[in-house]
Amino acid sequence: MRLFHPALSLAVLPLLAACTENVDADPGDPRSLTVTSSDTECELSSTEAPAGNLAFTVNNTGSNVTEFYLLAEDGLRIVGEVENIGPGLDRALVVSAPAGSYVTVCKPGMKGEGLRAGFTVTESGEAVEISADDQALIDQATANYQAYVQDQSDQLVAKTREFVALYQAGDDDAARALYPEARTHWERIETVAESFGDLDPRMDAREADLEPGQRWTGWHRIEKDLWPERAEDYTPLTSAQRAVFAQDLLRNTTVLDRRLDDLTFSIDQIANGSRGLLEEVATGKITGEEEYWSRTDLWDFQANVDGARVAYEGVQPILERTDPELARTLTAEFADLQALLDAQRDGDGFRSYDELTPEQVKELADAVNALSEPLSQLTASVLR
Repeated sequence: MRLFHPALSLAVLPLLAACTENVDADPGDPRSLTVTSSDTECELSSTEAPAGNLAFTVNNTGSNVTEFYLLAEDGLRIVGEVENIGPGLDRALVVSAPAGSYVTVCKPGMKGEGLRAGFTVTESGEAVEISADDQALIDQATANYQAYVQDQSDQLVAKTREFVALYQAGDDDAARALYPEARTHWERIETVAESFGDLDPRMDAREADLEPGQRWTGWHRIEKDLWPERAEDYTPLTSAQRAVFAQDLLRNTTVLDRRLDDLTFSIDQIANGSRGLLEEVATGKITGEEEYWSRTDLWDFQANVDGARVAYEGVQPILERTDPELARTLTAEFADLQALLDAQRDGDGFRSYDELTPEQVKELADAVNALSEPLSQLTASVLR
């Protein structure tokens, strides 16, 4: 059972509708594919496509909210994803895929391993000509984003090491103060971290989302121990238990940092990452579910918006050549959303999420709505 903020009923329905992109696949284009996700099946119009820009139109015919993933051959690394597809809705995923073997996944109910199948991208034999000016913009965007991700990861390691030391030492006031600051660096690159499917559940699982038999570890397990006031009949962790959870979090954070050393990015991954970070706001932050115990959701909200904006600004010079009107719209909508977040600041941080009125939550939700629709067009536009 998920835990909801009291103002959720005012915000979530229009938010989910705004994140929905109704699209139609082109049956004459082998790179245009349909995915029909029911409660028991995941059917694709084809199990192969030629290399290039692939457009998946995902239709949820089931009774549960679903997700669709295109994974690398190892079945772990996420190449592209669309989440939070409500019953009866369509969502689009656009990715640039080279020849190779992949795995498609539908996740009815958004839990478990999902319904998996092999997918093949064949050599297209088509030469793609890119001008020197366009290539320079692409190279700059990918280099800048790679540097940004690595910088955030470096800061995440440093802040996590400081945080777990305070937590293990029993300095709870200092640990509580550092908690949202340290998590800022995780949230700014959350979609990149999630591309390693084995690490995210260990590091960022929420209690409400645990599956039967899943061991709860990571940030939110420690969060509950630091803010036990909202829990019924909670037994605080012992010093030995604290050490286990703290060192597990630090170990997984350093593993993530090492993996990021070898990670490179494509233009579509950067653009999809911007959209994905805003979806994180929609599915966890605006609802007040992410930081249920600490109520530091606005810190996470800001960090997700930071990451989405940085990713967008990286590809903005390309977008200004392919769709200048969309670039102007996105720039304005990011600014409007930021103004609303700035109004909720408290010193160097933010107000507790419980202090927001239902009207303020709805205002933030409306701003996310206004940004979500044009941002859903970003990847297709930069790949033109």
